Amino acid sequence: MKKKERIEDEIKEFSRRVSAIKDEVSKVIVGNQDLLDKFLACILSGGHVLLEGVPGLAKTLMGKTLASSMSLSFSRIQFTPDLLPADITGTLIFDPKGVKFVTKKGPVFSNFVLADEVNRAPAKVQSALLEAMQEFQVTIGEKTYPLERPFFVVATQNPIEQEGTYPLPEAQVDRFMAKLLVDYPSKEEELEILRRMGGVKQPHVKPVISREEILRAQELVRSVHLDPRISGYIVDLVDATRRPEKYGIKIKEFIQYGASPRGSLYLYLASKVRAFLQGRSYVIPDDVKWMARDILRHRIILSYEAEAEEVTQDQIVATVLSSVRVP
Repeated sequence: MKKKERIEDEIKEFSRRVSAIKDEVSKVIVGNQDLLDKFLACILSGGHVLLEGVPGLAKTLMGKTLASSMSLSFSRIQFTPDLLPADITGTLIFDPKGVKFVTKKGPVFSNFVLADEVNRAPAKVQSALLEAMQEFQVTIGEKTYPLERPFFVVATQNPIEQEGTYPLPEAQVDRFMAKLLVDYPSKEEELEILRRMGGVKQPHVKPVISREEILRAQELVRSVHLDPRISGYIVDLVDATRRPEKYGIKIKEFIQYGASPRGSLYLYLASKVRAFLQGRSYVIPDDVKWMARDILRHRIILSYEAEAEEVTQDQIVATVLSSVRVP
């Protein structure tokens, strides 16, 4: 069997394994199938997620349930104004018996880290995650410790509370692969939530895929074929958020800064994951569009004119998607 055919068969097999994760998580999480797909896309791309939604929409539960279904170590950090960077990364503690300092590793040393209400802690605490998210390592004292792969950060924030919060700076927001918005469930879904969570027996999730298999799936995602013309399309989409007039799009006055090169890279990886999840070994243009809003919305900084006219990042991305020529 040729190498190409072997990889295609492996992609189909692993896409079925990943579908088993969705089936298992759906025992606990009602609805939100598209959101779950995008969560998995970030995990398989090696990216991180910023999750935004009002309280009570199961943001924390979804993260914990996903980690359980994938046999990943999980830690939750509740961000508060009095949190210190060492509470996240760890610190050096003096051992009187050995008469020396020993390293006490923090909760960031897990495969799946949930940073709950990340905007409730000041910037020096938020920045403690930066090295871990970008370099997959943590420095404590004079020593640097690599983090076990896969490493995945999910940060949640509440959009309706502004008092006592510290908005994430643009440089840190850009390190998240996607900003996913969690909406209210439908009436039917909420009735199902009552039935499941209000009963005597609570739904339970069992691991359906190992850590090693997740790492292999991440390798397979990168082997998915992406035509150079689609690479050009990805770059055009991102460039159109910086220089829209070049593409005949009249939205320049609404954009202060366009998306960074990370936007191009994550669109590239997300389109490969979409093909992988559907059991394909090649990317089509619709795969690029699938997560474009989630990847670009937090990378576009609006101008005062946009805020005055109530133009949103999602509207700008929608305009770009409908205007840039598809190969």
